[in-house]
Amino acid sequence: MRARRVAATIALAALASLLTVNAARADDGPAISTPGSPTVVANQPHQLTLSWAPSTWIGDPAAEQPINYEVQVPLGPNTYRWLGTTLDTTITLTGLAPGTTYRIAVAARALGGYSDSSPVTTVRTASGRATVSYLNLDWAPTNNQIQHVLRVTNTGTGSLDLSTMRVRYHLRFEGGNTSLVPNCDWAALGCDRIRQTVQFFIPPGGPPGLTTPAPPGYPIPGTAAPGWVELTFTDGVLEPGASTGPIQLRHHRHSWSDIDERDDPSWLAATGQWTENGRITLDVGGVREFGDTNT
Repeated sequence: MRARRVAATIALAALASLLTVNAARADDGPAISTPGSPTVVANQPHQLTLSWAPSTWIGDPAAEQPINYEVQVPLGPNTYRWLGTTLDTTITLTGLAPGTTYRIAVAARALGGYSDSSPVTTVRTASGRATVSYLNLDWAPTNNQIQHVLRVTNTGTGSLDLSTMRVRYHLRFEGGNTSLVPNCDWAALGCDRIRQTVQFFIPPGGPPGLTTPAPPGYPIPGTAAPGWVELTFTDGVLEPGASTGPIQLRHHRHSWSDIDERDDPSWLAATGQWTENGRITLDVGGVREFGDTNT
């Protein structure tokens, strides 16, 4: 019996020691210094070249491992969108939207440690072939209508075929209510030349304890569904420097119930001023020319 008690005591002591070591490691701070804030080396419509001051290991240099840099867009607490990784202190990011503002940081990672994220650099990519301007007409974002004016401007050097353009105003259908009636109240080029389509996407899962399934093709009641109102044009040409002129839009639910716009990705609070809203996306001929909802 004594041998068993001794063995049990030794096992418990070993376990306590292991937990203590793991707790100490969990409490350790970053083992790699914070990289410098990224600076812009080259800025083009669809890509950015960035560089930053390198990180170094903190403490015993014998533990050094190659340092990998992760280029991030901070989206919230401990939430990031990854733009790229590199072992160098410079990177060229491709596939970015022109004329769009990005908040970019860099973090260092290695097999034996990590760093804090660098200070954020805010940079607007060079303009592409077109931009979207936005004027919010609705000073009450929780009433029963969405009201704003959009304007597409050709900022390139060549003519643009309006029939190849696709403008998307991104929103969230709160409560799973995807009922939305899009209206064009007035447009300089004529509302008859504008087509609007409402699109939503069914989110996975649903509220805890839900027993009644949603109808096929519809979100589960109570869950927010992301989507957009898409604008396309029947015909027309935009010459360099020209715009579509104002397009005044108004949307409401079939029931005219209240809509909370504040969580819509493309919504900006009303200011009475036109602004280039980089959260509205514009594709021309299938190529993103403006806007990114994940910035």
